[in-house]
Amino acid sequence: MTEAMHQILVIEDEPAIRNILKVLLEAERYRVIEADSAVRAEIETRTHKPDLLLLDLGLPDGDGLAIIRRVRAWSPVPIVVLSARTMEEQKIAALDGGADDYVTKPFSAPELLARVRSALRRNVRAPEQSSLLKLGDIQLDLARREARGPSGEVRLTPLEYRLLECLARHLGAVVTQNQLVREVWGPERLGDSRGLRVCVMGLRAKIEPDPHKPRYLVTEAGLGYRLRADEP
Repeated sequence: MTEAMHQILVIEDEPAIRNILKVLLEAERYRVIEADSAVRAEIETRTHKPDLLLLDLGLPDGDGLAIIRRVRAWSPVPIVVLSARTMEEQKIAALDGGADDYVTKPFSAPELLARVRSALRRNVRAPEQSSLLKLGDIQLDLARREARGPSGEVRLTPLEYRLLECLARHLGAVVTQNQLVREVWGPERLGDSRGLRVCVMGLRAKIEPDPHKPRYLVTEAGLGYRLRADEP
């Protein structure tokens, strides 16, 4: 599917913002469907099966978080939240609920379009996600649990591999601290952000060209982490 064929459902109750988003997206050759309420959003999602939802959380007839949870019960469609809510706990609730990314209003058009492109790329390759990752000079084979750099084997601990595997399943997307701790250490360790930080520091020391300025394992302040990889 080419970018021109991607269909995006814009869920936004403010007509002026909806029109801006429609103009921006159509200029990038996306096809745009619109919904101005929670009820309309669910109808359009089930009817048109869009390739991505661009969702405002504050809707007149319901909360966007409920839409995320209901859609996630039956569809893996990428969901990018576009909201004026800036509190960290609100962002975390959306991401933990199943959103792929979160952009705050007022938004930068180039950043929003980049997040949309990234979410669509992840969705296209998700069914055949490779276990091979390229992070600069580091080549990772997560299936074999092997990592190699210019000097040979890079030794990673089992915890570091589990953390990478979790991030790789959501490559390019924000993964919250709670989700990482739950999947890597188990639900009984929820809240152990210190253990997570220590593991991330150790991993960066092994895979980043400059661990103090990470390019691949990136911190999303107050939310969690995002893993980026070079194209093969």
